[in-house]
Amino acid sequence: MGILGAVMVPHPPLIIPDVGKGEERNIRQTIDAYQEAARRLAKLHPETVVLISPHLVMYADYFHIAPGKGAKGDFGQFGAGRVKVEATYDTEFVGKLCQLAAAEGLPAGTEGEKKKQLDHGTMVPLYFINQCLRDYRLVRIGLSGLSLAKHYELGQCIKEAAECLGRRTALVASGDLSHKLKEDGPYGYQEEGPAYDSQVMRVMGQAAFGELLEFREDFCEKAGECGHRSFTMMSGALDSTAVASEMLSYEGPFGVGYGVCTYEVRGNDTARNFKEQFEEKERARIMEQRAQEDAYVQLARKAVEAYVRKREVLEVPEDLPQEMYSGRAGAFVSIKENGSLRGCIGTIQAVQDSIAEEIIGNAISASTRDYRFSPIEEEELDKLTISVDILGEREPVNSADDLDVLRYGVIVTSGNKRGLLLPNLEGVDTVEQQIAIAKRKAGIGSGEKAELERFEVVRHY
Repeated sequence: MGILGAVMVPHPPLIIPDVGKGEERNIRQTIDAYQEAARRLAKLHPETVVLISPHLVMYADYFHIAPGKGAKGDFGQFGAGRVKVEATYDTEFVGKLCQLAAAEGLPAGTEGEKKKQLDHGTMVPLYFINQCLRDYRLVRIGLSGLSLAKHYELGQCIKEAAECLGRRTALVASGDLSHKLKEDGPYGYQEEGPAYDSQVMRVMGQAAFGELLEFREDFCEKAGECGHRSFTMMSGALDSTAVASEMLSYEGPFGVGYGVCTYEVRGNDTARNFKEQFEEKERARIMEQRAQEDAYVQLARKAVEAYVRKREVLEVPEDLPQEMYSGRAGAFVSIKENGSLRGCIGTIQAVQDSIAEEIIGNAISASTRDYRFSPIEEEELDKLTISVDILGEREPVNSADDLDVLRYGVIVTSGNKRGLLLPNLEGVDTVEQQIAIAKRKAGIGSGEKAELERFEVVRHY
């Protein structure tokens, strides 16, 4: 026994009749598809349903798995308090999953619960599933800010847990698609919205799960999706598995995309080891990129590797360009892994005697001391993409009109609070965004006045 099948479903509360009060008729296709998906899942006779919800508590670097024996919830916040949902948890499965995740070095567990009540990302799917299926136990898992690859890896642990326990298991990946399909929708319109929905429905309809790992984070963010990580974790649970897939419906009449797909396991298929294939492509890409790295990036990489492997601070090499010895400037070192930021630390102005020393110090800090991330480990070194920004002179500006999000970085200052954002960053398209993010980093309120400075950078790849 093990994973029997899975469904990908949205979670708009208004498809519950007591919430929609007639409005649900406008997404009849989604409701019909939901009911069919629930029937297909019930025919698998699962003992355990693993449900992945974007609306469980979410941490930047940790996967929360709901603890305890069970939980209840209702749709009171949507005006339908009499509609209740209750779930009994599979505590043995949760324990095994936590054990397997720990063995793989994945930060996942039952700590950090904020609310015991079921969230609507869980209750909407269970509302339909419970009409067809009884006598099952639930495992409820949240998402994280970790990379898509890490979500896929936790999915692989779900698969292993089901097999270790001999548990008949089905998965539910709960998640809406883009929230930015229409100008008059609740979240407005972005061209990435329809583009995302078209791409992800093709991928999910064909069960081409490896492509989920290749979606850029900034593209997903602009599209305003909420389910991509759910779908990716589900895909990990179907790793190396042959599936019969079917797209049952897609629609977005209210400016939010809703897609329903089903998957039935048909045995093993070692050719569908998507994460291994993705990592192989990434390794080839990084090796090609490393061959083209200039002296600035090579120095940063050597500094990271020396410190992570041996806890040694790299000595300044003797074969660098002259300006790296004689020049002084602020520098930022940015590190990515699988397309996601893994560390970024820098200095606004020079604090070392040379650019080379500036890079070495900030490379070590970016890899081990960025408070947003755990320190980089040795097995990650071959997966890293590194860039180095050398900052030019700062100059004050009178207004945002003097800024250019592609050309200039910005420094915002209010009293002793100061924040910086580099230019030409993925997902930062306007000066207003740039200033807002810099203010957030500094702890300056959005409406609080701040002095502005701009600077140019030379970016090295």
